[in-house]
Amino acid sequence: MPTASINLERFAWLSVAAAIATIGLKTFAWWLTGSVGLLSDALESIVNLAAALLALTMLRLAASPPSEEHPYGFSKAEYFAAGIEGALIVLAAAGILATAIPRLLQPEPLEAPILGLGISAAASLINLGTAIVLLRVGKRHDSITLEADGRHLMTDVWTSAGVILGVALVVLTGWLRLDPLVALAVALHIVWTGVGLVRRSAAGLLDAAIPQEDRDAIQKLRLDGNFSVDRAEFTKAQVQDKVDAFSTKARGVNDDTPDPVVSNFRGTFKMRDGAIHFSNVTFAMPGARVNVSGRFVMESEALDFRGIVRLDAKLSQLTTGVKSFFLRVVDGLFRHDDITVVPITIGGTADKPKVGLDFGKAIKDR
Repeated sequence: MPTASINLERFAWLSVAAAIATIGLKTFAWWLTGSVGLLSDALESIVNLAAALLALTMLRLAASPPSEEHPYGFSKAEYFAAGIEGALIVLAAAGILATAIPRLLQPEPLEAPILGLGISAAASLINLGTAIVLLRVGKRHDSITLEADGRHLMTDVWTSAGVILGVALVVLTGWLRLDPLVALAVALHIVWTGVGLVRRSAAGLLDAAIPQEDRDAIQKLRLDGNFSVDRAEFTKAQVQDKVDAFSTKARGVNDDTPDPVVSNFRGTFKMRDGAIHFSNVTFAMPGARVNVSGRFVMESEALDFRGIVRLDAKLSQLTTGVKSFFLRVVDGLFRHDDITVVPITIGGTADKPKVGLDFGKAIKDR
């Protein structure tokens, strides 16, 4: 597991430990006083523990390497954690409402309120320190899971502050209905926070549009340049394996265990009006050479490229069996001076590119 992932996991364990400690303290405070506010505080802490364990699980999942079934990894798992955590916050608020409303209708006196307030205050300080750490680390590492957990703990601090104030005023004034009224007010605040987390999670999972101010900034960017990478190997083994296999077939060799190959990649680009225009982009490897030109639209991530793939082998040599037999019919159409030349188009988006054969150009070139 990467070092950064281990560090983030460590902070999730901190949240778990804080939740366990505060559950014990706040439950004891409620048992001493019988305060509905302190009961709601303890209920919120149980949700904190569930959310912390969920955050830990999702951080581990998000750090998992890509697979064949999930080639883009599991980074969006964090949005699931944030969404579920927001739902748990709303659920905790519902529990507070269910407890506070009957007490509002039928008030009851509090017992040992001073001791209960002291215990609740100690638990709140634990949550406050943990929340500050999680929020800072979450923003620094762009982890929505840790940030959501930190916000959750911060709402718990506000809950405790409201409860402590309510219970203290009940002791000073003798107005018993103030205890459930404060609990109801805090429950509404928690609902607002939970709904916000759910909305943010949904936006992340649905790939919401880039904000207008960011789009305006993209439109103003202007940049010209060129790039060149020689004798490179891909760091992702799955990608390199596919390059090795394609290079082997492009040379007309049928080998189930191809040797590793190196690739050369170069081209020029111009960034204008929110799009990057590429010209004479070349991707070369033993047996194959790809030349394309086109553009990439940054806001929509749309691809629009056309070019040519040159292969040492015939098309029929790229596969076996029935497909190879039928491709022999068109081998001559794409063969020029002992080189197979295949006009291609690349469309779709960066996440889901679509590669097609430009039959019109192939026929025209003949």
